[in-house]
Amino acid sequence: MRIIAKIIIVPLLVGNFFYSYAQDLNNSVSIDSIASNDTLTYPIIPTFLGNWQRNFYGKNAPDKLDVVWKHLLGTGETVISRKIGSKTWSGAGWTGQPLLVKENGKLYLIQGAYDHHLKKIDAERGELIWQYEFDDVVKGTGTIWVNNNPDKPENAVVILQGSRLGIGNFLDSKHIPSYRAISYFTGKELWRMDQKWTDSYSRDVDGSALILNDTAYLGLENSYFTVFNPDHRKGSMLNGMFQPEIIQERKLYNFDDVKKHKNNIVTESSPALLNNRIYVASGSGHVFGYNLKLRELDWDFYIGSDMDGSTIVTSDSCILVSVEKQYIKGKGGAFKLNPSKKPTEAAVWYFPVEDKDFSGWEGGIIGSIGINDNYIENNKTHLAAFIGIDSYLYVVDHKRIDSTKIVLGPDSISVYNTPELVFSYKVGPSISTPIFVDDKLIVAGYWGIYIFRYDDQNHFELLDKRDGTFESTPIVWDNKIYIASRDGYLYCFGVKK
Repeated sequence: MRIIAKIIIVPLLVGNFFYSYAQDLNNSVSIDSIASNDTLTYPIIPTFLGNWQRNFYGKNAPDKLDVVWKHLLGTGETVISRKIGSKTWSGAGWTGQPLLVKENGKLYLIQGAYDHHLKKIDAERGELIWQYEFDDVVKGTGTIWVNNNPDKPENAVVILQGSRLGIGNFLDSKHIPSYRAISYFTGKELWRMDQKWTDSYSRDVDGSALILNDTAYLGLENSYFTVFNPDHRKGSMLNGMFQPEIIQERKLYNFDDVKKHKNNIVTESSPALLNNRIYVASGSGHVFGYNLKLRELDWDFYIGSDMDGSTIVTSDSCILVSVEKQYIKGKGGAFKLNPSKKPTEAAVWYFPVEDKDFSGWEGGIIGSIGINDNYIENNKTHLAAFIGIDSYLYVVDHKRIDSTKIVLGPDSISVYNTPELVFSYKVGPSISTPIFVDDKLIVAGYWGIYIFRYDDQNHFELLDKRDGTFESTPIVWDNKIYIASRDGYLYCFGVKK
């Protein structure tokens, strides 16, 4: 089976500098064709869910969940609000997916943690290489940017990473620099981005930036879709800190959204690229499309709920969106949208999940949707997997409609087709994203982590399960699973020798 990442940045080591190319959308890079070359240094998984289409998770999944090693991430304090005060969190949580880099023949992980640090960790032994301290816990997954023409060799590979707003800060604080650029090689800061105070009740940064032609695109939690230059040489001193060049900002909400959601218009998702648009789901209740030619938001599918999951691009040029049960009369669930059509005609199907109260959530799907499109041949079943707060894992054929039923949408009025359900299993509530790798499906949540194997007839078999508390999303590489837990540790699972 040929493992493909639709878009992956491959920097080539030439002398002391790095030169890279971004693979064209119409072609593919075979991971296997470069993974065996120890003279290259390149990010294998450089962003949340692996690529700009958010649908690549690694290769060669193991059959077992033995603990190969575990690394103590630690514990840190974070302030919830003036009224509630502070909480102590351990390990790492949502989205918390590690990034993976191959450097001179060795594998390294980049992991944000609740002890306020971003860490570079030896993926073979679990040993700390360096750590950079933020002002608060680090929740989201970063993005690795490869600079084609760096000023210094150590600035050739840069991590763009967000955090919560900072201990001692509140929403009305004058400055909150909760987004930073850090050198991959040294762990030193290159710039910090001050988050503006908007109608949103958050100034954190959870999403993973998308980078095209050395320009970065990201929806921030203040719900500004921000286009910026990640190169520190284009930055400047502003408000007493060295900040990146901001190219453009667009609001991901309108005035009515602010009133309906009582300022909960937070954008936590990571943007995805499909053709000439970048798609981003906002907590304001919209899925927006940013037109790269017009440089404007010109597509808007309104759902009305809070949405935290990222938009996922499918092989048939559609996007999958998870919907939380909040601010809507109907049930939360999963949408498949065809953005080549106008928003009123874009819905391909909707799959509702049952309502259930858990830890402040009312139901629906919090995490993103995993798909197997990059791991199968064209004549196989194209599967999508998601986990509801209702405790169930659902696997559907995202290209096939169930002709025997129709369902109500999130507004409890609109009627939609629904996909064929292939498999379901009670795994416990989860905000993690399930991932397909080869013929395996890896699922994590508050009840533990599971490995399923499935065949060409879509028969699923549970291979192994380990108890634990997981909010983050795993990655897989060469028979190892890497995932952070709320128990304080980053785990490497596999078959222990």
